[in-house]
Formats: sequence, C-alpha cells, structure tokens
Amino acid sequence: MSQTATTWEEFMEGVWRQNPVFVMVLGLCPSLAVTVSAVNALSMGLATTFVLTCSCLLVSLLRKLIPKEVRIATYIVIIATFVTVVDYLIQAISLALYDALGAFIQLIVVNCIILGRAEAHASKHPPLTAVVNALGMSAGFTLGLLALGSVREILGAGTLFGLPLFGEHFQPWVVMVLPPGGFFVLGLWLLVFAAGTRWRQHRQASRQEVKQHA
Repeated sequence: MSQTATTWEEFMEGVWRQNPVFVMVLGLCPSLAVTVSAVNALSMGLATTFVLTCSCLLVSLLRKLIPKEVRIATYIVIIATFVTVVDYLIQAISLALYDALGAFIQLIVVNCIILGRAEAHASKHPPLTAVVNALGMSAGFTLGLLALGSVREILGAGTLFGLPLFGEHFQPWVVMVLPPGGFFVLGLWLLVFAAGTRWRQHRQASRQEVKQHA
C-alpha cells in the first residue's frame, strides 16, 4: 500500500506540484507556438511523452555506466535518437500534422524539461521510479498544452478537435490563433493554476488546524 502511494505521489508531482507549464514555466516555445489547435497540442504532448519516457528509462538503465564527464553529451545523444524516431513516425502518420508542428518536433532535443529530468532525476533513480516520474511530467506537459490549445481553438476558430461547436454566425477571435493570443491564454491559465494551488494549500492548513485542536 505504501509503495502504491509513493508511486502515485511520484506521478502526481509532475501533473500538479511541479507542472512543467503552469508551475515551472518550462518549454514555453512549443507551448505557445503549436497550441493553435487541440490536435496540435495533443500531438506535441504525445511526442514529448514518448521521448521523455524512453530517454529517462534508458538513462536510468545506463546511469552507472555513463562517465560523469560526458553525461550531458550522452543524454543529448539518447534524446536525439528518440526525437528522430518520433520525427519519422509523425511524417509517416500525417504530413499535414508534420507541417503544422514544423521545426518544433526536432527542437524537442533541446527541451529543458527532458534534459532536466534526465540529469536531475533519471540519472539518480532506478528505472521504475524514473519512468513513473517521466510519465507524470509528460502528463502535466500534455495537459498544459491541451489547456492552451483547447481554449485558443474554441475562441479562435469555434471548433474543438476540428468539430464545430457554435453556429455559422459565430465570429472567431482571430487574435487567439496569433502569438498574442497564446500569451494571453497562458497568463489566464497561470492565474487559474496559482489560485488553485493557494486554495489547496489553504485547505491543507485548515485541516492541520482542525487536527491540532481535536
């Protein structure tokens, strides 16, 4: 039971407490550039999930064999290998999606979330813990992209995953599919996430006070 709880906490660390987009504010280039639609956001999230999870697993397995002097270079080679796999997979699945994501697929190599997890966590923990942590960070990053992409697509095009939500008289907010719209939506989500975090901390403090007085 304790092991299950620990695994769940390890997973939720990246989803909520250290969410890459809304708490650590990392990976903002793809977060703002590709989130003009929910499909693009989900695709980038899944691509990053594959690269992050596989990279952290391999780094964890090889952590005792990689010399400290070349560890960063080795991590980049490992990450670049899985990014190349994703790059060719997306090309094979959909050229339209590949064109929509553009250079940001290759730029996953320099995504600080992936290299940071490899250096700070996977290189110091066993494979299972490294994979669970990577999946949690990936889920948090994907949810962040979806939150941005969904709002921008709904307001900017009146659709969600390409499905129309409003009537033909709906006037799209064109600014939402432009760069300023990305910053605007990101700022609103940061406010919402910060408010949720404060509410959660206040609730925990209230519970502790009740326990102390009980």
